[in-house]
Amino acid sequence: MTSAQPHQFSIRVYYENTDAGGVVYHAEYLCFAERARSELLREIGTDQTAMRLEQGLIFVVGHMDCKFIRPAFLDDELRVETVTRKTGKVSMQFEQKIFRDNELLFTAMVKAGCVDAVSYKPKAMPLLVQQQLQKHS
Repeated sequence: MTSAQPHQFSIRVYYENTDAGGVVYHAEYLCFAERARSELLREIGTDQTAMRLEQGLIFVVGHMDCKFIRPAFLDDELRVETVTRKTGKVSMQFEQKIFRDNELLFTAMVKAGCVDAVSYKPKAMPLLVQQQLQKHS
């Protein structure tokens, strides 16, 4: 178990996120989780655009295990909590949970890696990124 507080990201459910019944479409949970991971990286000082342009590196998701527990609906305010579970030289693993108030709606374990932006071959992520992620684990 981690001693660090989870990174928290809030998001509102809009009409575009729902199906005809007003229920959040399942793929939208992946978008919400992606936004939360991107905001975590931004908050620890990682500029993904600069990393691509200056170092030729990008992050890609390699594996994700998801569990859909309860539905979210139009106009719900959701909270995405993200904890870094593992950080290596090339890859990182995140545990993410999406809540409405204190009700758990969705969980995901996400493994992402750093790759060359042209060849898509694994490359070591910048040391500062590794160190900052380890602080959030």
